[in-house]
Amino acid sequence: MHGFPPPICRDCSLASRVMVSGVVIASVGAAFAQPPPSDPASYCAELKGVVTLAIEGGFASITGKPREGNFSDTTLPLMGWKDCSLYGSRTYTCDSREFATAEAAEQAQAQTSDLILACLDGRWPEVKDRSSPGYVVLHPAAGPASITISLDQTDQNGHVVRLIVFLRSR
Repeated sequence: MHGFPPPICRDCSLASRVMVSGVVIASVGAAFAQPPPSDPASYCAELKGVVTLAIEGGFASITGKPREGNFSDTTLPLMGWKDCSLYGSRTYTCDSREFATAEAAEQAQAQTSDLILACLDGRWPEVKDRSSPGYVVLHPAAGPASITISLDQTDQNGHVVRLIVFLRSR
């Protein structure tokens, strides 16, 4: 042997070996593309910035270009999330990537809740009596802000996890 791994299949054609190798490489690539559940959220730093602004009273400093209605872009999107935007001056929202099934979105919601709780170091506990299946509510120990992590369905019948950070009425 020359230090190379043995062929995947001795009796297979070169095309079959290339196809099998491609599947193995794609599988390994997919495994590395998603952070493991135990890793801190890749968007943790941005989320901490968003919740700090919420506690301090608003999102004016991260307001970007206007959109239709009372929406605008944000200059502080969360890494790995889609369509982050502001609604008025009191609401920040982002959607996860789209999932094919409600079950996959539910699993992602549970994982997202865990990551957000870990990111915010327990300072935003879940409010169990306001949470329900498909809807998680987090409040800080002090301040007029709130976070919801909910499930929604897209116009194309896909499923997303929606993160909303907003200022509650006092």
